[in-house]
Amino acid sequence: MNVSTSPSPALERQRQDFYERIGRSNMTPLWLSLADLVTPEPRSACRPASWRFAEIRAAMLEAGGLITAKEAERRVLVLENPGLRGQSKITTSMYAGVQLVLPGEVAPAHRHTQSALRFVLEGSGAHTSVNGERTIMHEGDFVITPPMAWHDHGNESDEPIFWLDGLDIPVVQFLDASFAEMLDKDAQDLTRPDGDSDARYGANLLPVDHKGQGGTSPVFNYPYSRTRDALERLKRAEAWDPCHGLKMRYTNPITGNHAMATMGTFIQLLPKGFQTAAYRSTDATIFVPIEGKGRSIVGDDHIVDWEKRDVFVVPSWKRVRHEAHEDSVLFSFSDRPIQEALHLFREDRGNL
Repeated sequence: MNVSTSPSPALERQRQDFYERIGRSNMTPLWLSLADLVTPEPRSACRPASWRFAEIRAAMLEAGGLITAKEAERRVLVLENPGLRGQSKITTSMYAGVQLVLPGEVAPAHRHTQSALRFVLEGSGAHTSVNGERTIMHEGDFVITPPMAWHDHGNESDEPIFWLDGLDIPVVQFLDASFAEMLDKDAQDLTRPDGDSDARYGANLLPVDHKGQGGTSPVFNYPYSRTRDALERLKRAEAWDPCHGLKMRYTNPITGNHAMATMGTFIQLLPKGFQTAAYRSTDATIFVPIEGKGRSIVGDDHIVDWEKRDVFVVPSWKRVRHEAHEDSVLFSFSDRPIQEALHLFREDRGNL
């Protein structure tokens, strides 16, 4: 004999009346939402997604004819995850967009609470200035803008420059901790010579009286030429990880920790023909190939065919397998430092 567990109509009416009454006092019953709040596995609206750079580039150049860098403050096209449209998010915790600075333009100086990374997609010879020091940008360079650091960008070359912007905007927004300021002139004064931060902190040396502060690396440009050389040297050891090929993380030379407090940044080499084993982790990750061609299978059946400068997303706890059709180098970033600091990060190295 089956016994029904459904409430009687009278009890259901009493419950609804109770919910309405406590709702007027800004209370709600946990038992109606617990299953959505505490899930057995990560669950969000973030979806696997990809963007072709050729399409982004064409749209950016069109935008360049419609609005100046100064008018826009930052001429950027936001890459919105299709499951998070209208929220300026590429994952639930990360923002990404592609920025264009045309020859002769300056993106005016400002600063904000949000941390920012730049990964140069195309062009060389333009510059970014951070807290009084300028660095020249080249394809594949990873450049950091720490929280509340004055920064501006200029292009003195004769070609447009494009880079990927990655920011922790959703995290700062969630914490309600956003502050921003504009400088009273387009370009900040330069108070340090080019290469100053690299000389002080990037040569396995530190100023004798240095006192550690903040969670961001004091080196703000990680040149691709140096990174690529390191990968090539390590390639000779053939110490291939089955899930990652040869994958390294950018670090703060003082602490050895991640280069940024809220965003982990990584570079990996996949030799031609290499197929990774399935891997998943709790940090939804944004990938940008800077060399090569290949494809990635995300989840059960989402296939991304990628080439140089394309962008694609692997959501939290979705398995991914990479296949390199040529020698390929992929830059990536995620919120892994936050998850590690909170002891939330989890990974699964599987063979499915």
